[in-house]
Amino acid sequence: QVQLVESGGGLVQPGGSLRLSCAASGSIFIMYNMGWYRQAPGKQRELVANIPRGGSTKYADFVNGRFTISGDNAKNTVYLQMNSLNLEDTAVYYCHADTATGTYWGKGTLVTVSS
Repeated sequence: QVQLVESGGGLVQPGGSLRLSCAASGSIFIMYNMGWYRQAPGKQRELVANIPRGGSTKYADFVNGRFTISGDNAKNTVYLQMNSLNLEDTAVYYCHADTATGTYWGKGTLVTVSS
């Protein structure tokens, strides 16, 4: 089993920034891909960004240069720096990992953008 623990969510004003972190632990063996998804109220879960092992990062179109995903392979940790947040970014953000032992999800961290 693999555990994903997210942190860094919270309340921020429009135009503000937050940094999310996700640490993976357990029987990882090989980490193929880590990333972030989000789910807003009444909407489906959608990809925000991911960072594959040895590959190029991928961002959803709505990111539009505002977010940056990065990873620390030694720590099996992925980060999401979110800048210029707007009301539409309000959602629960979930960490996701594809490993040699399966696909895993974190419990989510709430990001609320409100004035």
